[in-house]
Amino acid sequence: MLVIGIAGTELAAQERDWLQHDACAGVILFKRNFASRDQVAELSAAIREAAPRPQLVCVDQEGGRVQRFREGYSDLPPLEAFGRRYREDPQAALAAAREHAWLMASEVRASGVDLSFAPVVDLARGNLAIGDRAFDAAPEVVAAFARAYVQGMHEAGMAATLKHFPGHGSVREDTHFDAAVDDRPLEAIRAEDLVPFAAGIAAGADAVMLAHVTYPQVAPEPAGYSPRWIGDILRGELGFRGVVFSDDIGMAAAHSAGGVRQRIDAHLDAGCDVVLVCHPELVAESLAAVEGRRLNTMALTGLIGRGARGWDGLLADARYGAARADLPGGFIA
Repeated sequence: MLVIGIAGTELAAQERDWLQHDACAGVILFKRNFASRDQVAELSAAIREAAPRPQLVCVDQEGGRVQRFREGYSDLPPLEAFGRRYREDPQAALAAAREHAWLMASEVRASGVDLSFAPVVDLARGNLAIGDRAFDAAPEVVAAFARAYVQGMHEAGMAATLKHFPGHGSVREDTHFDAAVDDRPLEAIRAEDLVPFAAGIAAGADAVMLAHVTYPQVAPEPAGYSPRWIGDILRGELGFRGVVFSDDIGMAAAHSAGGVRQRIDAHLDAGCDVVLVCHPELVAESLAAVEGRRLNTMALTGLIGRGARGWDGLLADARYGAARADLPGGFIA
């Protein structure tokens, strides 16, 4: 299955045609797709109306520099802020992270969007692409935050997605622009980077997103192309039974498999349930690439959001005001 990107703030005719395709299971929204809260809700409704089956509408609304919806939404701090607070008061920091998760997910759900790809549970070990998106460098601290964040998202009626498995924080390269290699043995990765993923899975995380990182002492291909990482370790060792997402196939580090068809085949053959095609210019070729494949088009229905109240209901909730007031740095009204 594919989750695709679209170009603007309204559906174009060609994009409506894409949504008719059997392999299209959802749409991921970006800053380019955002104008206002009302517009996002209208676009989400239009996506669902244009498709013959349920569609998962997604976004990256982590906070900090990765927040696609801004005007009219809380100004969410990056996860690093909670790691700093943890050093002074662990319980208060975990409670604040849970409220951050609930607040983020509640606003996204109020806008008619099902899923924000969160939380990042990579370790803060100096990777430029991760940076302040990570809670902390210590595995057990990130594990505690993973449990709290999954709980907060679930309380808001949103599924939780752990990313970027098996850990993107310990390499220097940014996979958006470069190939990335982590040459540590599995034992070192298991003792550090896998700890937060195991905790999040035990807490009930619904999905996992793979990293476009190669770990040559474990498998020769990037994790998203690796039956070893997905089948043996994620599914087998960690017992994960939820949905496995690739990262965006348009990223530079994904190109190692070859062209668009080769990237999609490699992800699906390795065990990914869903391939992200975030760049609209790749969507038509991607849909053609999956013709003839057997796909479980209903696998994402469990990730569709539950219990959205709309903005009026959310604004009337006392928890909403309290969660906004506790945000470091205030909020955007």
